[in-house]
Formats: sequence, C-alpha cells, structure tokens
Amino acid sequence: MYWSKYFIPTSKEIPTGTEAISHQLSLRAGLVHMLTSGVYSYLPLGYKVLARVENIIRQEMDAIGCHELLMPALQPIEIWQKTGRDIALKEVMFTFDNKKKQRMCLGPTHEEIITDIARQFIKSYRQMPVTLYQIQAKFRDEIRTRFGIVRACEFIMKDAYSFDRDMEGLKKNYDLQLSAYTKIFKRCGLDVIVVSADSGAMGGSVSHEFLVVAPIGEDAVWVNTKDSKTLKHEEGNAPQGDHWERKVAIELGHIFQLGTKYSESLGALFLDEEGVLKPVIMGCYGIGVSRLIAAIIEVNNDANGILWPKEVAPFDVEILPVQVSDGESMGLAEKYYKELTAVGLDVLLDDRDESAGRKFNDADLIGIPLRIILGKRMLAKNQVEIKVRRTGQVIVVDKDKVKNVIQEITLSSYK
Repeated sequence: MYWSKYFIPTSKEIPTGTEAISHQLSLRAGLVHMLTSGVYSYLPLGYKVLARVENIIRQEMDAIGCHELLMPALQPIEIWQKTGRDIALKEVMFTFDNKKKQRMCLGPTHEEIITDIARQFIKSYRQMPVTLYQIQAKFRDEIRTRFGIVRACEFIMKDAYSFDRDMEGLKKNYDLQLSAYTKIFKRCGLDVIVVSADSGAMGGSVSHEFLVVAPIGEDAVWVNTKDSKTLKHEEGNAPQGDHWERKVAIELGHIFQLGTKYSESLGALFLDEEGVLKPVIMGCYGIGVSRLIAAIIEVNNDANGILWPKEVAPFDVEILPVQVSDGESMGLAEKYYKELTAVGLDVLLDDRDESAGRKFNDADLIGIPLRIILGKRMLAKNQVEIKVRRTGQVIVVDKDKVKNVIQEITLSSYK
C-alpha cells in the first residue's frame, strides 16, 4: 500500500478529554474516530489491526473444534423475559418498539439467542459436544464510557457457547477455551493473569477472568513480587503478608460454566441414551475484541507512539525513502515493495513528498515493526538502514540484501 493513496489521518496534537494513552494514540495514529461518546468508527489502519486480532481468535477457536456463525444484533425482548435478564440488564439495554409495536432490543450479549438455536436443532446426545462462536458488535447503554474503546456503547466481542450432555463434557470444553484464550492473548503480545471470578448476571457455577496489568483499567489485582502469585482485588480482600502490590488491570476475557441456567429457562432439551429428556449443559466464553486493541496499545508504546507486536501490526514493514524526489531512492523503494509483497509481507511505502521529520514522526506514531530507510548518504555507500521499531535497533545492510535480511528478521522471535 502507498501512503499517498491510503487513508491515515495522523495528528501531532493530544486530543482533548482523553486520559488513556491508548485512547490518545488510537486517535492520533488514525486508527479510530469518535462519532459520539462511546461510539467509534474504525478507520482503515485500525480496521486492519482489528482484522488481524480477529484472525488470531478465529485460528485458535477453529483449532479446538469451534464453528463460527453470526447471530442478529436485533432481538425481540420476549426471549429475554424468559430468563429474567430483561430486568437484570435493564440499565444497559437499548430497547425500543418497532413499527409492529413489538418490543425489541439491540443485543448486549447472546446467551438467549444461541440457546434458542440449540433448542431448535440439538435434539440428541449424539449431536454433542458442539461449540459455536461469533465475532460481532454488542450494544450497551453505558452511563459512563471510559478510556475510548475500552468501555464503549458499541463494541466488538467474540462470544462462544459450548453444548454438552454432562458436566464432564462441559469441563473439557471449558479447559480447551481457557488454554486457547491464553494462546490468543500471548499472540497479541500480552501476558494475562487468570483469576477466579464472580459469575454475576451471566449465572453458572464457575468462571474465570483474563486480566492484563496496564496503566488504566476498571479492575485490579494483587501481585506478589516475590513468588508472582496473583489474587483478584475485591473490596476488603487485601492479602495477608508481605510483598503484595495492588495493580490496575483491564479485563480482556471472561469464561463461564453456565450449566442449565439458560437451557432450562428456554427449553433447550435433548434425549440421552435412555431416551430421557434433559436440559443441555452450557458454557459461555467471551473476549472483548475491540478493548483488546486498546490493551495492546496500553502496554506496547513509548514516548513517540505505538509499538505493535508483529502479529497484530497493520503492516509488517514500512519503506521510508527520505527524499521521494531522488530517483535512486524511489526506484529502490519500488523494488523492495514488489519483492517483499511477493513473499507475502504486508508493506506500506511512504511515498509522500513530506519533510523527513514529518515522515519519521508519523512512522514512529503508527508503529510498524520494521522500517526500511533509504537516504542519499547511505545509498552513496550502497547501503540502507533497517530499523526495528520496538528496540530502536538500526541494522545497516547492503542495498541488494534487504529482502533476505527482512525475511530473516520476520522469521525470528522479535515481537
């Protein structure tokens, strides 16, 4: 992609009313645009990051045998009335009457809807276990939106639902999800803390939260600096002993063993081996996809901008010719662009006729992991520079060996 033909509205100014660094950088780097409080557009650069995060999630969900579907955001309120959650979630639900005078809502979550699908199609123990998931927008009328896309009124979630014949099967699915979640967050460049949690309005017996320590967040954990043990911070539960520190954290995911809470309320029943009708045993597994992007930025930035982990970066490599008016620089830039694109790398070429300072500042701001810098001084020696954004390391290479060096670096363990 050529920068001059792309849409990256960067800004030097810190937006007013922003307290979180992830909020500031996502706006300044042209990842998102706020339409109104808690409602955001994902601009092309941010949408590429979102797509890469979603791809990681899909890969790990598919790897443990889950199947993707897509459910409606528009839902009749009567299905919520069967579980009583029209009352439990009343404060955050967007509700309205359609032209048929039918009471509707925009889905804040999808347990009721997926259970209705199970009620219609899962009739026998032979059809289980099965796990279905989606990646979709959710809607919650938050009184206090915070930290940009961390707590928004419209947000993107991955929600998965397992269906089993017994608790043993549920526990197996639950453990698979727990392991997959850890892999997802690791691939996104995050080290998460897994803690037991309250099931709240979701219901069920067992649940776990996935938290990442960050400068901002609405959760907190106690971390033991001596043995790295962790404990979810709750009111009045300060741990005993020395070496404990309270740290702010962002919740990235939450998984639940729901049991029969929804299947009993909505009549999702199956016939077991003996021909006896029983309620389906369910589990629920959620990841806040959009807030995951904010969390990545919160723990991967420096004074100059974003430090994208390589698997979620919007581009793999940025090519930066310092003077686009120089024929040799642009000729090599075009050559590298074609060669690296041909080997499967996603490349951004900054072909703008801008000052070197503006181009370098923008490059730091958007945080592409690898940068190829072409300047007259180095080219006079038949050399170019490759900069690793995260470490600041600059590698001087022969101009004819750039493709090979980039491929070696991308295959290495750099983040």
